[in-house]
Amino acid sequence: MDHRSVEAALVERVKELTCLHGIARAAVKSEVALPSVLQEIVALLPPAWQYPETAQARIVLDGAAYATDARGPVNASQSALIVVRGVERGTVEVAYVEAQPAADEGPFLREERALITSVAREVSTLVERRMIEEERVRLQEQLRHADRLATIGQMAAGVVHELNEPLASILGFAQLCRKHPNLPAPAAADLDKIVGATLHAREVVKTLMFFARERPPVHERVEPAQIIEEGVAFVEARAQKAGIQILRRVEPALPEVLGDPNQLIQVIVNLAVNAIQAMPRGGRLTVGASAEGDAVALVVEDDGDGMPPAVLERIFDPFFTTKGVGEGTGLGLAVVHGIVTAHGGTIRAWSEVGKGSRFEALFPVAAPRNADPEGPR
Repeated sequence: MDHRSVEAALVERVKELTCLHGIARAAVKSEVALPSVLQEIVALLPPAWQYPETAQARIVLDGAAYATDARGPVNASQSALIVVRGVERGTVEVAYVEAQPAADEGPFLREERALITSVAREVSTLVERRMIEEERVRLQEQLRHADRLATIGQMAAGVVHELNEPLASILGFAQLCRKHPNLPAPAAADLDKIVGATLHAREVVKTLMFFARERPPVHERVEPAQIIEEGVAFVEARAQKAGIQILRRVEPALPEVLGDPNQLIQVIVNLAVNAIQAMPRGGRLTVGASAEGDAVALVVEDDGDGMPPAVLERIFDPFFTTKGVGEGTGLGLAVVHGIVTAHGGTIRAWSEVGKGSRFEALFPVAAPRNADPEGPR
């Protein structure tokens, strides 16, 4: 009897070690999507328990379930929590569909409790490792993006200085020629085109100046609601003409932010103009502001054409545009990104083709007016 008992215990330990070894092999498959790895892990669990022929297993992570085939209604179950960075994210569960002899924990062995706890810990480690890798990739992309922006910003500053003087000369001489009393009509029309093109070029240069941060932001206390109202005022007529309804959604009693009101208004205007252009058949444009922790989010959302992921990844790149020739310079969102980061904020974007886009520009709140910088005495 003792010999058979020891042999049975050894068989169970071999099953447990085989299970853990299989999980370790599955966990290192970094090229395989996490759902596939979890499905592979859950298939390893029933054979590791004492009565595998009546066992079924399930892993639940963030509401998504990965399970073996159901063999019937659950008679008894054993589970362990998946905890990632102190947050409960799901469970690992093994269940029997038939009644089994009583053991240490219902029909389950003490060693099986240790095993399921180890499995939950391994899944937690796997999820955290995937999170770290995603964060690393995201940070690398942010660094590459910041490097590109810095390079383009330096180039933009040089372009601004090189173009300002010749543009001023062209505009001045064209306007002087236009005042000539005996100017033929065809020449006058040509000069009007020169003046118009020069004024457009000057606006592009002004945009470049914002992108190149030639104008440092003025730091003053700003009411988010006022920024929304003034920004909407600039685009209201254009939206009405395009058959677009503007909805304002501003939370009451929002804290002030510290920044340059003109540049914050430009953020709203640029985002709203992009949204209007994305709704050629009309629609709804939502502009608002809300509190989010220690920041205030200025939000612009539309129900227009939306963007595919490949376009969404590049929208803040300078000179990147999907618009036709003469319809855009590709600097609007780059300017928005530059303004937001110059104010110590962040900008987020979501979009889905056929459903629209949403932009959130988050700015840190200003310190309370009655704050004592020297602290309590």
